[in-house]
Amino acid sequence: MSDSDSVIEIISGLKDGSIVPYLGPGVLSDVSSIDGTEKIPADSDSLILAMNNGQPMAPRLMYEFPRAAMNMELKKGRSFVERFLTDTYGNKKWSRSLFHDWLAKIAPPYVIDINRDTQLQDSYKNIPHTLIVGTSRIAADYRFKLYHYDGEHYATIDLEKANKELPILFKPMGTPTPEPTYVAADADYVDYISELMGGFAIPGFLKEYRKDKRYLLLGMKLTRDTERMVLSDIIYAANTPAGWALIPEPTDKERRFCANQNIELVEFDWQKLISASNISSKDVA
Repeated sequence: MSDSDSVIEIISGLKDGSIVPYLGPGVLSDVSSIDGTEKIPADSDSLILAMNNGQPMAPRLMYEFPRAAMNMELKKGRSFVERFLTDTYGNKKWSRSLFHDWLAKIAPPYVIDINRDTQLQDSYKNIPHTLIVGTSRIAADYRFKLYHYDGEHYATIDLEKANKELPILFKPMGTPTPEPTYVAADADYVDYISELMGGFAIPGFLKEYRKDKRYLLLGMKLTRDTERMVLSDIIYAANTPAGWALIPEPTDKERRFCANQNIELVEFDWQKLISASNISSKDVA
């Protein structure tokens, strides 16, 4: 991906849907509060600190957000974690991400976003689309909620009424909009991943649509088992090779995981891709 031809291939693939962007916390690295005094908590450490009033938790809880969220749920109830996420991503006002402005111009037909904010949905606010939101620990056959967006409003839809011709936004870890729904604590992930492995966390039409896709991992760190397990099942039936992971300084663990998943490791971040794509944009139809 170091030359213009590779960048053109990536951008063209994103536009035609053969390459699927898979978004992690790093794509929100430039997002802050409107007054600029606070960075949006997106990655595991910043989420834990925000949830705990800026204070670190015990080292075993600081390992990853789901573990810390489980601890807070046991102490204060599941509603505490849900309120925290809704207040953070649904009620507070944040600046616009450079990455999402760039992605909105491309408007891929299928995007996976493991963040819980609404910037991806905002990018498609003028485009009718299908929204798939992951859920967990509910008395239902599936671990997802389906919504149709008509260009102005979301409406809950049944599986058989999903419009397969519209762009698909997949938010497996949840979102505050149109209704707060999250996969956050350890118990949520255990349930969600179990159902994901069993085939009940992804709609049937998406299982067919995702076959032979390639993926572009952006803003992802692959050092935690939880995120790797979710990713492995979501990109099941990928093409060979499965795509690319943009990670500036990968660890040995990340190198091994990408090799096992047949994902090419590219040692720079999304900012460089955007810069290169702007240079090459005149060549992209």
